[in-house]
Amino acid sequence: MTITEVTKYPMALLLLADPKEQAIQAYITRSKCYVQELDGKIVGTYVILPTRSYTIEIMNVAVEESLQGKGIGQQLIQHAIQTSKELGYSCIEIGTGNSSIPQLYLYQKCGFRIVGIDKDYFIRHYDEPIFENGLQCRDMMRLRQFI
Repeated sequence: MTITEVTKYPMALLLLADPKEQAIQAYITRSKCYVQELDGKIVGTYVILPTRSYTIEIMNVAVEESLQGKGIGQQLIQHAIQTSKELGYSCIEIGTGNSSIPQLYLYQKCGFRIVGIDKDYFIRHYDEPIFENGLQCRDMMRLRQFI
């Protein structure tokens, strides 16, 4: 499997991680987007965005639903960390919903630590309620790692 930077964004895949296309459009043109391919088909993606002089944020990471749980997400996160380091950043951040249990596990497994909670983030920024794993997604969990 190869991971490469692209300028044509896989919107259907990005929407798996963030159901609000307007939110994706707000950051995508200022970001770098990478895709992972398997047998010529895009199966995963991530987007990174510089936020401060030494900090970059993973804005979106998504894996084709039928392939989730097979290590692709971890490969994407590790690639994002390595790419960010090569680009000269010393800090990488990521945010996810309080109800995103598998993602919270994955990010911590990849070395991220929880540094904050933006209470009611998803209530304020999304018109429709989001439910995952039987829980309403309300709060943004902020994670960080120094690289």
